[in-house]
Amino acid sequence: MTQPERMLEVEGVSLRFGGVRALNNVSFHVERGELFSIIGPNGAGKTSLLNCISGRYRPNEGSIRFRGEQLLGRSINDRARLGIGRTFQNLALFGHMSVLDNILVGRHHLLKNNVITGMLYWASGARREELAHRKRVEEIIDFLEIQHVRNEPAGTLSYGLRKRVELARAVAIEPELILLDEPMAGMNLEEKEDMARYIVDLGQEFNMTIVMIEHDMGVVVDLSDRVIVLDFGKLIAGGTPEEVMADEHVKRAYLGEEDELLHDEEAEAMPSKQPEGVGA
Repeated sequence: MTQPERMLEVEGVSLRFGGVRALNNVSFHVERGELFSIIGPNGAGKTSLLNCISGRYRPNEGSIRFRGEQLLGRSINDRARLGIGRTFQNLALFGHMSVLDNILVGRHHLLKNNVITGMLYWASGARREELAHRKRVEEIIDFLEIQHVRNEPAGTLSYGLRKRVELARAVAIEPELILLDEPMAGMNLEEKEDMARYIVDLGQEFNMTIVMIEHDMGVVVDLSDRVIVLDFGKLIAGGTPEEVMADEHVKRAYLGEEDELLHDEEAEAMPSKQPEGVGA
């Protein structure tokens, strides 16, 4: 039986900010075609981990390989060229630019023509290249169902639509691996259902491998092939969603069952109060 291809390999990654250890010896791998989720309490190191993979942070120790190639030392743009896309927890759109132009920004690294050929725009292949890029962007706009706002300034859109535009820009990079940082945060139920459908289709129709941070446990369980859990920068569990949800460490650290159990034990240990004069 053929072994699944390892798209991403993270080995022994640690990250410190002064005396604060954001990540502590984190190791895992993601297979091609997976929808892989990272969960954990606020401040667990989830976004720091994505920042190490995308190139915004450089870990103090460890190794990160994409399709077997070492990423450390490579710039964010180099990683985009290799096939890694990214969305952000806090929206990073150009508010004054149209939806169409925001998405076109995502294709900048794919442009082949330089300044000289740009000067010869009409005599060279630059115009044909631009038309091909615009055609691809229109396909992404159709896929994410944002045709009705394609010419609107991104900053005027609702929060849910801006989330979709940011996803569109990341998809426009044509990544093999896409990193989604809380893609459904702040959305209502209908918006979450739409976004979940788009994310599943990215894997099935666009053949993308997906690494996602998400707090909605219902979404994580429904969509993920595998899950890892971080707590205070350490990886405390990993496996299928069902395995992770049943893990005692996860219940204590993430679901708060330890606190509930302690509260129950303390309540049982306390003497029950009786009204004065009763049982005397």
